[in-house]
Amino acid sequence: MQEGRIDSQPARVLGRRLLDAGVAHPRPVTRDVDDRVTVVIPVRDRPEQLARCLAAVGRRSCTIVVDDGSLDAAAVAALAARHGAKLIRRPLPGGPAAARNDALAKLSTELVAFLDSDCVPPEDWLRALVGHFDDATVAAVAPRVRPAGGAGQNVVGWSGLDQEGPLPRESRGRSGALGRYLRSRSPLDMGAREAPVRPGGSLTYVPSAALLVRRGALEAGFDEDLRYGEDVDVVWRLHDAGWRVRYDPAVEVSHDEPPTLRAALARRFRYGTAAAALSARHPGCLNAATLPPSPAALVRFAARLERLGVPRRTAARWSGEVVLRASLSLVRYAGTIGAPVTLAIARRRGGSALPAVLALLALPILREWSACGSELDALRWSALAMVDDAAYAAGVWWGCVASREHRPLLPRAARGLAGASEAPSYAEMSK
Repeated sequence: MQEGRIDSQPARVLGRRLLDAGVAHPRPVTRDVDDRVTVVIPVRDRPEQLARCLAAVGRRSCTIVVDDGSLDAAAVAALAARHGAKLIRRPLPGGPAAARNDALAKLSTELVAFLDSDCVPPEDWLRALVGHFDDATVAAVAPRVRPAGGAGQNVVGWSGLDQEGPLPRESRGRSGALGRYLRSRSPLDMGAREAPVRPGGSLTYVPSAALLVRRGALEAGFDEDLRYGEDVDVVWRLHDAGWRVRYDPAVEVSHDEPPTLRAALARRFRYGTAAAALSARHPGCLNAATLPPSPAALVRFAARLERLGVPRRTAARWSGEVVLRASLSLVRYAGTIGAPVTLAIARRRGGSALPAVLALLALPILREWSACGSELDALRWSALAMVDDAAYAAGVWWGCVASREHRPLLPRAARGLAGASEAPSYAEMSK
C-alpha cells in the first residue's frame, strides 16, 4: 500500500477494510513520547533482570515499578530509586494482573506501556510504536517479543548495563538444544508478520510481556482472577468493545526464556490451564481444531469463486489449501489435545498401528520445523516440540477437568471456508 494522505471518505472506508482484513498494514510516523506514556513494570524479586530492564528503559519516560510481594523488597526499592522510577509495594503477591491494575489506578498519562521485568526493550521502542495511536480506533499495539540472544534482534546491547551486576545464567546467549529450540518456538514470539489481532483471525492474541495500551480503553483493567491468560482476555475484551489491536514486529523486545527443559514445560503447562477460564469468558473464541469442510461446502465455495470470475484452476488450488490446513489442524489436535483418545484408538487396533499413528502425528511438526528455519536439527526440534505440546495439552486437560469446562477439548466446524483457511486452532495458538 502506498504511503500518503487519504482525503476521501470512500478511500478511508476501503483503507479501513484493508487494514482490518490484514491485506494492508499501517506505517505510523515516529512520534516523540514526551509525557504521553507511563511504563509499568510488575516484578516479584528477580533483581538482576529488573536492573537490566530499568537500565534499558532509562529515564526518558515516567516509570512505575510494582513490587508484587517480593521476598527482598529492599533490593527492588533500591533499584527503583537508582533508576528514578516510582515504586508501588504490594505486601502480598497477587499476580501480574493485580500488579498492573494497581499501577493503572495511579497514573494519568494517555498511554501505558506494560513491560515484564525479564524483558529488555530497544532504545526507541516507544517512539516507534506510539504513532499507531494516531488512529483513534487503536487501543493497543504489541512489539515482537523474542528470546534473549536470538539472531538479528533489535535490542539494546549488553554494554553499559554490566554495572548492575552479572547477567542471569539463562540470558548469556545459551547455545544448547533447548535454547535453539526456544529461539524458533517461544510461546511469546508471535512471528515476523504484522497483523491485526482479533479472535478468529490469523493472529488471535499478543502477550502482555510488552504491550502499549491506550489507558482510556482499559478502564476495566486486567482480570485478577486469571493467573494465566489475562493478556488474551484483555485483547479479546478490547476487540469486543470495538477497539483495534495491532501487532508490529518491526520493534523487537528481548525476553529471558526458561533456563531448563523442566522450567519450559512447567510454563507451557501453566499456559494451558487458562484455556477453560478463557472459554467460559469468551464462548466460541477457542478452537481446539477445525474440521475439514464437507464436499458440499467445497462445491459451493468453488461455485461462488467461479461467479466472481476466479479461474477454475485457482479456485481448485484455494479449495485444496483450505482442506490441507483443516486436515493438518485436525492431525495436530489428534497429537495434542486429542492425544488420549488417539492413543486409546491406536491401542485398540493393535500395537502395529502405533508407529503409523506416530508418523502421521509427526507430519505437522515436521512441516512447522521446515518453515521456521530453526538452527536445530529436525529430530531434536521435533522431539522438543512434541513434549512441549504435550505439556500444554496436559495443562488444558487439567484446567478443563478442574472447572468442568469441556469446550476447549472439542474440535468444531469452521464458520465457512474463509474461516477454515484463516483461523488457527487453539493447538496452533499454543506454539
